[in-house]
Amino acid sequence: MWKILANINKNLIFAIPIMMVLGFVFGVFVQASFLKSAIIPLTFLMVYPMMVNLKIKKVFEGGDVKAQVMTQVVNFGVIPFAAFGLGQWFFPDQPYMALGLLLAGLVPTSGMTISWTGFANGNVAAAVKMTVIGLTLGSIATPFYVKALMGAELEVNIMAVMKQILFIVFLPMAAGFVTQQALIRKYGQEQFQQHLAPRFPGLSTAGVLGIVFVAMALKAKAIAASPEMLAYILLPLGILYAINYLLSTLLGKWLLHEKDAKAMVYGSVMRNLSIALAISINAFGPQGSTAALVIAVAYIIQVQSAAWYVKFSENIFSAGGKSPEKPAVAPVKPRKGVSTG
Repeated sequence: MWKILANINKNLIFAIPIMMVLGFVFGVFVQASFLKSAIIPLTFLMVYPMMVNLKIKKVFEGGDVKAQVMTQVVNFGVIPFAAFGLGQWFFPDQPYMALGLLLAGLVPTSGMTISWTGFANGNVAAAVKMTVIGLTLGSIATPFYVKALMGAELEVNIMAVMKQILFIVFLPMAAGFVTQQALIRKYGQEQFQQHLAPRFPGLSTAGVLGIVFVAMALKAKAIAASPEMLAYILLPLGILYAINYLLSTLLGKWLLHEKDAKAMVYGSVMRNLSIALAISINAFGPQGSTAALVIAVAYIIQVQSAAWYVKFSENIFSAGGKSPEKPAVAPVKPRKGVSTG
């Protein structure tokens, strides 16, 4: 089973579209409303495993302050407002699609941040810190951003959203940390890191695929009635990711050393779509599946673009920019599997 999950995890670019198609076909021919009862267990399956591998203690290590600050300025000072603007432009009469675009731009960093930074030979230690900081800040800030930006168009119950984030993010984070420490005490750090930790991303991927299937099944009849919807969703998402890549790359080249710059790119572009998906489908009632559809499509762009960026990152950062600096911590090649985001 673990090998199957690991292979699926490494091939998300195919697995997610396949699951979307299966969900669509299922939803067209079957009344899919009963699938709503699977949302909560799938959410737990999606979020909890990624928290077991989260290295919270890394946040308190020094170094790369400039890269950390720049990354979070982009994450919270630029991208949410770009997502909001694109949502207003492309979906002026569809506020829940605009909400999906906003949520996709609100919760930065995931296990993918660390994995892709490693693939690109960037500063992995910095990427770990970006992941914990971005996830924590994003989870706290999301209800306030949604209320401030979408409150005029949607009935946003900020306390309800905060309650969902508590159950979706912080309780699994605490449970994941307890699980991590218990496993390390029982098996040792090396055994945990080499043999146990690589299994958890696959479990998270199974939850992601389940949620994508449910979201697609719930919207299948609406998509069948208006098939151009998916193409129309891809366009603003593509623009949002292009803005994010361009801004992070230019700032990184101008102001950071190469390895920190690569960490910054993946620390801002890799959004935590799992968390965004869970919030949309749990906190916004039946219409949340509309927002979830936008986020599900974002997976396709995120995974594909991350892979292509690795291919070109050496050329991008070797052409000008600050010269490489010897990192305080040697880069670590990610182990089998790429965490979902």
